[in-house]
Amino acid sequence: METELQKRIVINQKVMVGKPVIRGTRIPVNTIVKLLAQGMTKEEILEDYPNLTGEDIRAALTYVAEIANGEDVFPLKD
Repeated sequence: METELQKRIVINQKVMVGKPVIRGTRIPVNTIVKLLAQGMTKEEILEDYPNLTGEDIRAALTYVAEIANGEDVFPLKD
């Protein structure tokens, strides 16, 4: 069963060459995680990317955590 967070991440070859992105945007998951790793706060990211929500950031982190944990993650095409 797909969770609400998982529904926020999509892979589509026509969007960002198939990188996982936040649904309805061209913002890759890896961009969000990289910004957090560089020390940006959630609030700073939301300010710089007004199309994102806090839940989108949480979904990106959950997606990466599932991959790191060896889970199979298959987002739906948008």
